[in-house]
Amino acid sequence: MTVLEGFLNRDIRALSRIISFVENREDGYRDLLGKLYEKVGQSTRIGITGPPGAGKSTVVNSLIHQFLSIGKTVGVIAIDPSSPFTGGALLGDRVRMNEFPTGGTVYFRSMATRGATGGLAQSTENTAVVLDAFGFDVILIETVGVGQVELDVIDACDTVAVVLVPESGDAVQTMKAGLMEIADIMVVNKSDRPGAERIAADLRTMLLMRKKEEGLWKVPVISTIAVNNENIDKLFKAIEDHVEFHKASGAFESHRREQIKKKILSILKTRFQREFVEHLAENVEFSKIVDEIFSGENNPYRVSEELYESFSDR
Repeated sequence: MTVLEGFLNRDIRALSRIISFVENREDGYRDLLGKLYEKVGQSTRIGITGPPGAGKSTVVNSLIHQFLSIGKTVGVIAIDPSSPFTGGALLGDRVRMNEFPTGGTVYFRSMATRGATGGLAQSTENTAVVLDAFGFDVILIETVGVGQVELDVIDACDTVAVVLVPESGDAVQTMKAGLMEIADIMVVNKSDRPGAERIAADLRTMLLMRKKEEGLWKVPVISTIAVNNENIDKLFKAIEDHVEFHKASGAFESHRREQIKKKILSILKTRFQREFVEHLAENVEFSKIVDEIFSGENNPYRVSEELYESFSDR
């Protein structure tokens, strides 16, 4: 039996091998993704993001139990910081897997950011395609939460929950960080700590002050203590409500269509960028160009234009 046959028969080992094949961009990975893409579209993708120390992993684990309780299967993509030496993920998934049943109802995949900005690994969306094709009902994407604007999580998910803690500081700073703009649900975790009520109230006030449009989803603010599983059921219900709301309004389908458009552009951008860089490496003497610019005989803007024109005229 081939690896692909094993995958189609829901063999977890085959799933792991195919994800590694795709993540490492082995020869033929695009063709494989093309075959698998015929089976996607059934999974609900949920993004969990927020600053470091917010307890995102605990929130994710608690949500998994909620989904399991209603008979759903769950695939988890946990984005970890990359080792600057090996490019691999610093954190693993084995410890987290110990609290869940074996048998394929839950599958964890830790991925390294590998320099990707925005908290999502470059191969996250492709891995989500593989998990979707495998047949998981729900895909949870947990971002690294390194503090930068994680707007690209929108492109991979149907619902985005932003997790904060009382120590996250002034809610105004949260909005400046961009997290307010991507949130479908705001979560104040570790809400037994001082300041939790204040930041929840500030968030609600800020959400009320935003420009209101008829028919749009009203972002809820939910206080949780994930380590004790407190109010995780409310978060779970809010996720379900958001998905149903968007399906009923037509926004769900529109969002999925926009994701497809961005996926096409992303594939093209990556390919053109790679081919352009390869072309430069083969045909350009950078040391000579640098010398000309350094001596004042040329400038980087003119050089860039000339290099682009030489590539586009091929």
